[in-house]
Amino acid sequence: MAPRIAASAAQAVANITDGSTVLIGGFGNAGQPMELIDALLEGGASDLTVVNNNAGQADAGLALLIKERRVAKIICSFPRQSDSWHFDEAYRAGEIELELVPQGNLAERIRAAGAGIGGFFTPTGYGTLLAEGKETRIIDGRGYVLESPIHADFALIKALRADAHGNLVYRKTARNFGPIMATAAKQAIVQVDDIVPVGSIDPENVITPGIYVNTLVALGGAQ
Repeated sequence: MAPRIAASAAQAVANITDGSTVLIGGFGNAGQPMELIDALLEGGASDLTVVNNNAGQADAGLALLIKERRVAKIICSFPRQSDSWHFDEAYRAGEIELELVPQGNLAERIRAAGAGIGGFFTPTGYGTLLAEGKETRIIDGRGYVLESPIHADFALIKALRADAHGNLVYRKTARNFGPIMATAAKQAIVQVDDIVPVGSIDPENVITPGIYVNTLVALGGAQ
């Protein structure tokens, strides 16, 4: 089934409701779907659980969702940096919950959800506070921690281009978490520069097959 083509970013995110778990692509600003995040902010959804590599930067994108106290919990690997002041303020005030996940574990937990894997053992985090309350095992003499998949209601993703069937290509490192997030969410919402006719994208260059894409919105050069 071809994805829905939204007329605007606001229309694309209109189904995101209070309490949703939302995967948001991006590694810092690279690949962060800023226009979709802005539309989510304007739409009013709150009490969100957000999964992202970091906890927002400066006064744009995810940082604004946190500033407006729309995020109840964030799952990320890199919550603090020099311009993460909105997260710092909310966290110190006890107004946001943080689940800290090592970056490789974060990526694999998202990928596991999309692949239908019930969990995996990793040595990362074993013997640290991050392993508290989790099952551990010794495998071949080395300690491992059982990590669970991260499923989501929605994924907000930024790609370079899509065809009318939803097949995606990305722009260099803006690709980052996009492909695995598309597979791990019930609904993947993708902003692109443009939507081209089927057959315009070489199948060898398709990174995310259209079967994983539910909604597309072309934002005409917002990349």
